[in-house]
Amino acid sequence: MKLLKSSILLISVILLTLVVGKANAFSRFSLQQIIKQDTTKKDTVKKTGKNNSSLDQKVEYKADDSVKMSADKNIVYLYGNARVIYGDFELDANYIEYNQKLNTIFAKGLKDPKTGRYTGRPIFKSGNDGTAIADSIFYNSETTKAKVYGVFSEQEGGFFSGGQSKKQIDDELHIKNVMYSTCNLPHPHFGLMISKGVVTEKQIITGPVYMIIEDIPTFLGLPFAFFPKQNKRTSGVILPTPGEDATRGFFLQNGGYYLGLNDYWDAKLMGSIYTNGSYETSVLSNYTKRYKYSGNINVSYASFKDGLEGTEAFANPTKNFSINWSHSQNANANPGTTFSASVRLVSTGRKGYYKNTAAGASYDINTIATNSTSSSVSYAKAYSNGMNFSLAASSDQTLSTRAISLRLPELTFNVPTFNPFSSKTSVGEQKWYQKITVGYSLQGTNRIDTFDSLLFQNDGLKRLRSGFSHSIPVNMSFTALKYLNFSLGGTYNEVWNFQSVNRRYTSYADNTYSFREDTVSGFKRAGSYSLSTSLSTKIYGRKDFNPQGKIQALRHVMTPNVSFSYSPDFTKAGAGPYRPAIDQNGRPIVITGVPLKYSIFDGMAQPGSFGGPNASIGFGLDNTVELKVRNKNDTTGTGSKKIPIIQGLSFNGSYNFLATSYKLSTIGFSGRSQFTDKLGINYNGTLDPYALTADTIPGSSLRIRQDRYFWQAGKFLPRLTNFGFSFDYSLNPEALKRKNEANDKLGDAANKKGLTDIQSEQLAAISRDPNAFVDFNIPWNFSFAYSFQYTNDGNTTNLSNTLTFNGDVNLTPKWKVTFQSGYDFKNNGLTPMNLGIYRDLHCWDMNVTWVPFGLYKSYTLTIKVKASILQDLKLSKRQGFYSTYR
Repeated sequence: MKLLKSSILLISVILLTLVVGKANAFSRFSLQQIIKQDTTKKDTVKKTGKNNSSLDQKVEYKADDSVKMSADKNIVYLYGNARVIYGDFELDANYIEYNQKLNTIFAKGLKDPKTGRYTGRPIFKSGNDGTAIADSIFYNSETTKAKVYGVFSEQEGGFFSGGQSKKQIDDELHIKNVMYSTCNLPHPHFGLMISKGVVTEKQIITGPVYMIIEDIPTFLGLPFAFFPKQNKRTSGVILPTPGEDATRGFFLQNGGYYLGLNDYWDAKLMGSIYTNGSYETSVLSNYTKRYKYSGNINVSYASFKDGLEGTEAFANPTKNFSINWSHSQNANANPGTTFSASVRLVSTGRKGYYKNTAAGASYDINTIATNSTSSSVSYAKAYSNGMNFSLAASSDQTLSTRAISLRLPELTFNVPTFNPFSSKTSVGEQKWYQKITVGYSLQGTNRIDTFDSLLFQNDGLKRLRSGFSHSIPVNMSFTALKYLNFSLGGTYNEVWNFQSVNRRYTSYADNTYSFREDTVSGFKRAGSYSLSTSLSTKIYGRKDFNPQGKIQALRHVMTPNVSFSYSPDFTKAGAGPYRPAIDQNGRPIVITGVPLKYSIFDGMAQPGSFGGPNASIGFGLDNTVELKVRNKNDTTGTGSKKIPIIQGLSFNGSYNFLATSYKLSTIGFSGRSQFTDKLGINYNGTLDPYALTADTIPGSSLRIRQDRYFWQAGKFLPRLTNFGFSFDYSLNPEALKRKNEANDKLGDAANKKGLTDIQSEQLAAISRDPNAFVDFNIPWNFSFAYSFQYTNDGNTTNLSNTLTFNGDVNLTPKWKVTFQSGYDFKNNGLTPMNLGIYRDLHCWDMNVTWVPFGLYKSYTLTIKVKASILQDLKLSKRQGFYSTYR
């Protein structure tokens, strides 16, 4: 296997090295020609050379030391920082010799007799091409022949250095002992040595080719090679990665064929095979149309045999599939109309796609632990008058229970609020009736809630639920007494369902009952309405302190609001969607003195909002507290800044006059406090105003909630039933800033140029893993997040704590260690930890990813070239979490 892996590595290097871009590092000479310039007489006859360069082009030259000419003035000798400019061709060197008669240029550096260093090497540039450095060059402008010794030139992310290059009159390039590398040093750490070769416009033919690492020739080589040099997208073989798995045997992973179908569409056919009979296949296609749309489709299928031969797991392989489709439309393609898709469907099966395939071989723990997926395809159109329409199909999967919910499709139509009694030509202040606004919204749904194993059975479509809902809000708002904001309005809602339920009840002698529910096809409708008013204002308070002190002022803003809403009882049996529960004898079923009833829209597409009688007052209070403090950064001593101490601390509740019991609701509160510029805490909770009493059941120690307020039971404060707070903090916020900047740059590049496969993988990894972005300029970073949740129902108390942390540290300027984990307070232990070790090897990277314990225990060691054009030049060792018997 080692020999096979080495051979594949060699072939990958050569293919990616020589066919990525133009290997002719010196083809710029074919575009330039130095023309003879006679200074003794003027030739009015214009001669045009092979490359359409005319004789009247001016040749400029200079030198810091001296400029000498031969006796016949045909040869110019330039010494010391010499420079020659001819058109867009520029040449700098310590020594340049220009022969006007033979139309030749020779340039070289000089050896310092004191230090022995070779300095002043020729540096040449042509047009917009990059610069190149050589030991010496010779060029004939008339024949366009060129000869370069010891070149160092950058070409499309790679570097050519050393050897000899000779350009022939027919534009062929002959090379000898030239090294190609992605290392940007004149003396590279590694490279591919091309002993000799011929480069033409469409092909490269080489003699012996071999790899050199740290000046040591390796056995990785070929006696000869032939490569086509296409200047367009082409199809080709994708070489697999060999390896070994403890349970599935040896493998060839992610090999296949790339299809460059055209400039707008491509495809990759990929596969992996294992010696125990397991296999994976996938089809990935990217498509784009500039200024219109872009997207990709990925369909994967896997069949894995686990365990030992002869076991049930081996005889019955686990089969999984995954379908991913992403589509986005350019905002300028069709203004007002959008179409987008984000589809992610995976099989559940015995283990599930993510767990069985190691999240598509990404080994990402967060993805492996995914328990739900969602998909959507939507079309939307906005009209010039403000109305908008959308049509969407979506699904939600729960992988652990195999439950699936499909909405095929969902329809939404909205009419923005408008003033039906207002005139466009009216002037002055609006009349009260002109302030009335009306709106309309429509929602249609086709929904199936089932399990994936039942979805495609013969009766699968019988589970379809279809319906529409309509909503018409009417509102009027104005200002009363200058400071009070008052609104008055109401909403009418109506639902249409094309299925309803019919329940047949059976009562028993022990006062229990059961029922059978049937779904009945047919159109049914029901409506409801509500009326409401609201009143709000703002109250400002301020306390000033010593203006020269650290705290100068305290400001408190309160926003109280009061509302009243009314809606009649829509749960009466026989009115609206509710029906009485009648047993087999035609008698109503009564529970604790109250007749039982049910809604015919239970579980339907549009169940509606049909509640009991409601005449309630809602109340709320929002608070904001700010401190005005002296600004230490102000050198004048008079500057100040504001610090928000409490941001939006709100209390909300309601009182229903028509409720038969428990008229007062619970009091909810939430807010945020910003203690420093870097630390803020979010908190929320619920207060229950009702007291608890002992259960009347003999022998029970439980306490039950009673319709009695806490002050009536002698309590001073309401009972806190739940409370939670959370915060996150970074000890080195500069690290987070640099990471976000890197994400933004990669995202901008993706929007401008489109993502390559490796960029897509890198961007996804950075999004998933906070340690994936490694910046050696940040010496250290540590950040953590904590959340706390408390609940108490009067009998049991539950506490939950969640702590996660991640960070990194530079052991040396080239070594970095990253970590990501958390603490499980319930089990008193660390959550799965992810450790990373990175080593910057200049033109190479080494990284180790290690999950030291837990269900997903694994490690990966990779040494790879940094340059993306040699992305397959790497050595990798991986032990996956599934590589153990279990």
